[in-house]
Amino acid sequence: MQRLEDFSRAFRRCFGIGRRSAASEAGGALIESALVLPILLLLLTGATEFAMAAYGAIEVTNAANAGADYGAASAIAAQDTAGIQLAANTDATNVPLASPTVTRTYTCSLPGSALLGTAPSLTCSNGAAVETILTVGTQSTYSPPVHWPGLPSTFTLRGQAVRKVSQ
Repeated sequence: MQRLEDFSRAFRRCFGIGRRSAASEAGGALIESALVLPILLLLLTGATEFAMAAYGAIEVTNAANAGADYGAASAIAAQDTAGIQLAANTDATNVPLASPTVTRTYTCSLPGSALLGTAPSLTCSNGAAVETILTVGTQSTYSPPVHWPGLPSTFTLRGQAVRKVSQ
């Protein structure tokens, strides 16, 4: 048994393995914290910025959906551009919207039918019904609180919704 202890002691001395005192590791945690904290704060700031931009994009898209839902309710509502824009602006309470765009396109319900005439007096060949497709576009500018090197200082967020108008 003594020979094993002597061999173990000699091995530790040879390779510099020994017991450390608690005093030799006193400031290690403080130094590690000082090195990791700036990186952690940078990651947290970046995640917050990304979340704010994603929230703004969701708001802009939801506003376009609200305007399209209003206009798609009936043929009369589809012609109410001011009402569609008001519905979109009312839905976007947390982001400033530019004026929403409203576009109407027309198609025939039967494939191969041709549109005849001009809006609002359109007809389809083959007796097909005229269908109105409503497209609402919204847009907002997002300016992040922290400006990162290499990235633009503002971002344009766009939303679009397309609906077929109920007859």
